[in-house]
Amino acid sequence: MTRRQSGVAGLTALRRAAAERLRGAYDSGEPCCPVRDLIALDDIDSAYAVQDSNTRHWLREGRKLVGRKIGLTSRVVQTQLGVDQPDFGMLFADMAMCDGEPVAAGRVLQAKVEAEIAFVLERDLKAEQATMADVMRAIGYVVPAIEIVGSRVANWDIRLVDTVADNASSGLFVLGNTPHRLAGLDLRDCAMQMTHGAEVVSTGVGHACLGHPLNATLWLARKMVEVGRPLLSGDIVLSGALGPMVAVQPGAVYEARVAGLGAVRAAFA
Repeated sequence: MTRRQSGVAGLTALRRAAAERLRGAYDSGEPCCPVRDLIALDDIDSAYAVQDSNTRHWLREGRKLVGRKIGLTSRVVQTQLGVDQPDFGMLFADMAMCDGEPVAAGRVLQAKVEAEIAFVLERDLKAEQATMADVMRAIGYVVPAIEIVGSRVANWDIRLVDTVADNASSGLFVLGNTPHRLAGLDLRDCAMQMTHGAEVVSTGVGHACLGHPLNATLWLARKMVEVGRPLLSGDIVLSGALGPMVAVQPGAVYEARVAGLGAVRAAFA
């Protein structure tokens, strides 16, 4: 075996070990150590390779891919992590919750909630250089959403490679029940407010998501073609947080209201 072959084999083994560590935490419900001892802090390609390895594993196990989530859409968070673009993760059918449906205790490790705008596509986005016009034409309808994020990494002790490898810290998601056509919506300046009972726990605005939620979606469309998993008709896109994440309290109900789109609720047993 040449030195190059040995290096490639070693890298493959480390990626496999990282995938198995995260999958073990997912299966056991016990958070694991970060995977950055196996993946260099600047090796984003390996982090996505770990994510893809687990995606392919879960697809073989029968899970169904229904969309994507976009993370790191806040410029402030990007600066904190030393990156200049968002990241993405996979959405599976078993991650979808109904509006107000109670989430069982322990279903998501170290759960937090964030309010987002979700797009549901009615056309494929397979062009290598998709334009904003392509994205707008592909969107069937828009709804408010709550992403219930979680981390398989203990104590949320994550760096960029940890969250990317961990399917962008995905958990579950809830879509609002009233669909809206894109035409006429002001998604750049729409205000968001998330409440827990009478308490306001998070506020935000559309342009907090990469300047506009459609900007994030265009980035995702191009990236998905680049990695060989283009967005297809019927896919759900969680376009990114409009405001700060909120740590979940047991028994709580969180309501996110987005101007022009209505409200959506995430409930916890």
